Amino acid sequence: MKKSRSGGKRKSAGKVFNKYLYYENSVQTPEEHVKIYGNMFREIRKREPMSMREDFCGTFLISCEWAKSHPKRTAMGMDLDPEPVEYGKKNGMKTLTAAQKKRVNIVLQDVCFPTKQKFDVIGAGNFSFNIFHTRAQLKKYFKAAYASLNKDGIFNLELAGGPGFIQTAKEQKSYTVKEIGGRYTYYWDQQSFDPINNHGIFAIHFKTPQGVMHKNCFVYDWRVWSIPELKELMLECGFKDTKVYWEGSDKRGNGTGEYHHTKVGDNAYSWIAFVVGIK
Repeated sequence: MKKSRSGGKRKSAGKVFNKYLYYENSVQTPEEHVKIYGNMFREIRKREPMSMREDFCGTFLISCEWAKSHPKRTAMGMDLDPEPVEYGKKNGMKTLTAAQKKRVNIVLQDVCFPTKQKFDVIGAGNFSFNIFHTRAQLKKYFKAAYASLNKDGIFNLELAGGPGFIQTAKEQKSYTVKEIGGRYTYYWDQQSFDPINNHGIFAIHFKTPQGVMHKNCFVYDWRVWSIPELKELMLECGFKDTKVYWEGSDKRGNGTGEYHHTKVGDNAYSWIAFVVGIK
């Protein structure tokens, strides 16, 4: 989860509005990320991955899900923002057993510095690495990730692209969640994009079941990186190979959530893929 320009809690029609609860229910699918990371690692390394680091972890739902998925799996979540981390400790951790909690370690640390602990999988989900605007910044991150992997580890970057990801537009979806107490609306707002430097501003808004609009709950100041840029930089940083896993689509062109290794992508209006660095 990414940093925002607004606080986590606000009053909404007599209730406390918590943007992290809304975000988790609207955007995140931690069980799918755990499945994807596991499938990719098994396909590449022919064994079960046991350790995972979740970069830009926010409320670290993926780390919690990783610990739930196998009795010996360990996870580390890394983030610089204490607010979402604190929310995760008070909420996500409650879904874990005592034994599972011992296998999840959350640290407030810059991902651009290596960790002493080594991992089978390091993942940056939800396009979060786009916070790095320059090649030098991204290269520092890649080198730190490389140094933090086991000798047969893999580095996973989730990214999006296509005309639909960069044009000025606003999308909305409605969700019903028991914890929120009714049907609310999620807005993904692509506010601007500069093709000269691939720099864009994106935001998330929410309208509560009571009809109260909360704008700019999350605001992202991103450099939108391309797949060739990421692959080339991974190789420069020492990775011996790279792979691209592309999301499949149904007959209507909607994403299926299933990812497959490919050398040729679909020139879709919008797409999601994973670029994997192989140590």
